[in-house]
Amino acid sequence: MSAAVINSDTIKLLRECNSGVKMGISSIDDVIDNVHDDELKAVLLNCRERHEILGEETRNILNDYEDSGKEPNVMAKGMSWFKTNFKLSIDNSDETIADLITDGCNMGVKSLRRYLNEYEAAEERVKDIAMKLIVIEEDTINDIKKFL
Repeated sequence: MSAAVINSDTIKLLRECNSGVKMGISSIDDVIDNVHDDELKAVLLNCRERHEILGEETRNILNDYEDSGKEPNVMAKGMSWFKTNFKLSIDNSDETIADLITDGCNMGVKSLRRYLNEYEAAEERVKDIAMKLIVIEEDTINDIKKFL
């Protein structure tokens, strides 16, 4: 494959990772003030911190490529915000928050795995970032299962 194709896949996968990180942080920010249990709050804050670290890594590489990254899809972000606020208005419990975050993490993992397949010519360091993000999402799912 040519360098242009590899570079294109690398940037596209990196943009998706960058967007996913932003979506994850936004989702946590949407619910964190409603969390009652200190352990659940700690799990979510840890997840947020891990997203921020990966976000910095993605931004640095995007800057190397002189690319500004990608914002989460406006419709997806709006639907997520609406779903979160609607569900929390009906049941403002940690169980509801754990359910919302689990759904978001599952969607993130599914999307990232699809992007890894789609952008298979991406540089290994960018594929590693996508895998790190998948691990964060899967860890979060496992850590909040007891709150479901």
